[in-house]
Parts: sequence; structure tokens; C-alpha cells
Amino acid sequence: MADPWLALEFGADPAERIAQVGAAHEAFLTAGTTPDRVRDVVRRSWERSALLDPETTAPVDLSDDALETYCAAHPLARVLPLFRDLLGGIAQDGAHLMAVCDAYGRLLWVEGHPGVLRHAERMNFIPGARWDEAHAGTNAPGTALAVDHSVQIFATEHFVRPVQRWTCAAAPIHDPATGRLLGAVDITGGDHLANPQSLALVRATARAAEAFLAQPLDPDVVTVSALGRDEAELRVGGRRIRLGRRHSELLVLLLDHPEGRTGEQLGLDLYGDDRLHPVTLRAELSRLRRALGPELLDSRPYRLRGTVRADFRTVTELLERGDPAGALQAYGGPLLPGSDAPGVTRLRRLIDGQLRAAVLAAADPALLAAWTATPAGADDLTAWQALARALPPGAPRQPLAVARANQLSLEYDLPRATLLQRR
Repeated sequence: MADPWLALEFGADPAERIAQVGAAHEAFLTAGTTPDRVRDVVRRSWERSALLDPETTAPVDLSDDALETYCAAHPLARVLPLFRDLLGGIAQDGAHLMAVCDAYGRLLWVEGHPGVLRHAERMNFIPGARWDEAHAGTNAPGTALAVDHSVQIFATEHFVRPVQRWTCAAAPIHDPATGRLLGAVDITGGDHLANPQSLALVRATARAAEAFLAQPLDPDVVTVSALGRDEAELRVGGRRIRLGRRHSELLVLLLDHPEGRTGEQLGLDLYGDDRLHPVTLRAELSRLRRALGPELLDSRPYRLRGTVRADFRTVTELLERGDPAGALQAYGGPLLPGSDAPGVTRLRRLIDGQLRAAVLAAADPALLAAWTATPAGADDLTAWQALARALPPGAPRQPLAVARANQLSLEYDLPRATLLQRR
């Protein structure tokens, strides 16, 4: 059985295939029909792209210092030397490009043959441009993100006409610890890339990137994962340590106060009343010190030593930089959702509230859709209403957003006047 993610079957004539799919593309644009000769992955992508102008150009939404800052902070920045080792030389020698995008289809790095780079600039295939399907139609990196699978897109399979001279292959990359989609790696060039080797190459590169990301960071750096989980996980010198609920709460509270906390302050944050339980608190801190190692936890005041990175702090730092897309990408869910410790509860509400406000202010359908897919956003009536309004009429997700907004309005017993109409 032929690989459905490959553009050309063995022995197929590229010129004939270009003509066949090109005719199918014109039929789709004029009559909305797609003949059987169009691959299913392409047909579905065309349907998702149907509201785009077929002559559109991918928009650039980040540039200059803002782009540089965003790229430097992105998790895939660690893997850029690997991408260059595996694909950079091939791109230079083979007259094509290597590109890496984030989970929203924003190109982070585009490198390769100088002549090909100049041609690619004419269609905004440049760092900072949005190449997700919602902005650029069917294309390998955008479609790979949409279906979460490696894919090859050949010539006239691209939805937007200015891109139809190109062929590309891309594969998604995931965070090995959480499974979260981080972005995609892509090679783009001419018709000569329509072969099994190009697809196998990006698949292998994506797997190598995930293996690299799974390796421990600098042994002197402690990383903490506390979003979307009731028990925090530490990575210390290559070790993974899963903490119990109380120790997770203490660690989060210490991370939120790098300047340190007294025992009394920690007691209030942890228990929230006048019964400070000093003996119990000291015992918990003693056990936490044994779990972390004596070199990581100071007392008088209690504070963490050295470099400690935490996923929830990454979210707040990105929000402070004005990057809601990056913050939402780094957001793994509510902070210690099972905790009722007052200090943790306040911090959880603060993070979710700031992220929600930034997403609503951006009014980007992709961000709104991603927020409503989180536990914190699943029942967010305002966000569902904003998503329903932000999506263009006829978008496949628009009636679903309207239906969910109306369902929540009824559940919250709001006046019928708040119900939305399908467009």
C-alpha cells in the first residue's frame, strides 16, 4: 500500500501529476469539488483552507528584536545546531531550504542556498511569517502541524498559487517529557524533493530533535514541571524526582518567592490560617531538603539556591514580554490543579487570569482555539464567544464554537439574548 504522506507514487510522472492536481485545484476553487486523484490529506487541507484568498501571502507577525527574543527563548533553540548538522549542508548543496517553525506555524529559522532564499523571500517564507494553514493554506509545515504527522506537499497541492512552484516535506516535533507539540522541521525546494528520501529525512531529524531534548540540561540547572499535574517533577543532574503533593506546594511557593520566605510566611501560604503548624512545616521542609539535596535549599529565610527553571515561570516571563502565543505554547495546564493551599491557589488564578486576558486581547482564532482546548478554557464562555466571532463565516470550527458558547450560556442560565447565531 502506498504511503499516503508521500506526494508521488513510485514511477509517477511529476509533470503529469502537477497538471492533474492543478486542474483539481481549479475545480475546487470554482465548484468546491475534489476528484479522487487528490490525496486525502491534501483534500482535507484544502477544505480547511477554503476561505483563504488563493493569491494570499503569509503574514509576518514578528520581526527584528521581538523575533530574536522569541526565537532565543523557544525550546527548539537548543536543537538548532542539530538541525544545521543534519539538514544545513544538504540544503546548501541541494539548492533548497531548511526551515523550523513553532507550534503556531511561525517560522523561526530559514536557512539554505542563497539563491533559493531570495526566491523564498518573495512569498514571505522568512522568519517571523505565519505558515500555519489558517494563514498560508496547504503547505508542509502548516499541514504537518494541523494533522500532527510528517507530510510531503508537492507543487500544485499547495492551496495558495504563489507557492505552487515549490515542494516541501515537514515533520512535527514534540516535547519528549509532555508530548506537547513544539513545532515542525521542514525542507523546501523544487520538484526534486518529491521523493521518499526527503520525507524520511525530516522524520529522522524530528526524532533526533526529540531525543536531544530528552537529554538532561546542564547538571547545575534544576528544572521543575508543575503545570497540569498535581505532583511536581524535578530534573536534577539527569535524575527525575517526583514530589508528593505537600512538597510540590512548598517548592512552587519557594519558586514564586526567589527572595526567600520565613517559616511563618510559608505556613500562611500553605495552611492559610492562624494555626501555622511550625513543627509539621519544619519536618516537611527537612524532607524536601533531603529530596532536593542540601545544596539546593537554604534556610533563614527559606529559599532555593542556584539556577532553577520552572514551566509556570516560563509562562509568566513570556507574558511579560508581550508574547501570548509563546506563553500559551508553554502552558501545560493549571498550576498544581489539585492543590488548595492558599498561596498556590492565588498563583494559579493569577497565571490563568493573565494568560486568558492576553489571549482575549490578541483576538487570534488560533490562540482562542488553543485556550478553549485547555482545562482552564474549556468552560470559558467569553473565550468561546470570542472564538465564534473571530472565525470567518464558513470556517469548519465556527459552528462548533457557536454551539459551545450557546451551551455554556444556557448552563450559566444567562438571558437568551446572549446566544450567538451561526453565520
